[in-house]
Amino acid sequence: MNSTKLRLLFASVFALIGLSACGSIESAAQEDCTSIGWLIGSPGYNDCYRARLYERQIDYSRPPGDKPRPSLL
Repeated sequence: MNSTKLRLLFASVFALIGLSACGSIESAAQEDCTSIGWLIGSPGYNDCYRARLYERQIDYSRPPGDKPRPSLL
């Protein structure tokens, strides 16, 4: 195997691993609720989904007053 093919293979593997962790907050909240047994559309599921969605939005939001800074890279 030549070095170009090997580099392409490694780049593909790393890209696949990196993108496999990407998901939406909504899908994570849905998975949380269905994993504990709630059926989609039931009143309990809807309450669970809204609560988990709110928790995840708070977890991934910036603190008040925090301003984005440019990357040094």
